[in-house]
Amino acid sequence: MNRGSSMAMGMLVVVLSLFGCTNMSGQSDSGWVTLIDGANGLDNWNRVGHGNWRAENGAIVADGKVGGKENGYLVTKNAYRDFQIRAEFWASHDANSGIFIRASDPQKIGANNSYEVNIFDQRKDPSYGTAAIVDFAKVVPMPKAGGKWNTFDITAQGSHLVVVFNGQKTVDINNSKYAGGPFALQYGSGVIKFRKVQVRELGGAAAGY
Repeated sequence: MNRGSSMAMGMLVVVLSLFGCTNMSGQSDSGWVTLIDGANGLDNWNRVGHGNWRAENGAIVADGKVGGKENGYLVTKNAYRDFQIRAEFWASHDANSGIFIRASDPQKIGANNSYEVNIFDQRKDPSYGTAAIVDFAKVVPMPKAGGKWNTFDITAQGSHLVVVFNGQKTVDINNSKYAGGPFALQYGSGVIKFRKVQVRELGGAAAGY
């Protein structure tokens, strides 16, 4: 093979490689909607309560309350029935936070009207602490989130609920109490940061509330 042919073949390999990488990337993100990516601020959320949520250093951060003592929430503008959530978050050791899914009242988020996937290393009852679903699915022993970046992968499909924390499945239950609604990020105490939050529907359309 002469030099010209070798160069042409090399360029072809590079082009094919880049095309393959693009396809793989597209497939991996197929259907995902990014609600937080470190750059889009709070445009995709409604504020409820008194958390001092703000964009800071590539993440959405809360570390205090403004104007009252109630917990603060960022609530999605759409409601979801069957879905998967991917979230990357950092929590201080004393953080009280969580992701509330299928909330039945978007103006009054709580564990009494939604499933609370907890972030709370110092909860008095640790069986419902970090990576548990409060009052529905215990985690023993409780993993810890404090002082580092972590990931949640949360799936709700029909009555089947699964939580994966840092690659480890912590919840796999069937429960049909709550069928659909928005999901919310909580600020209760300490410091919580979310640098990426994505959602993908698994059947049925999201609906504004």
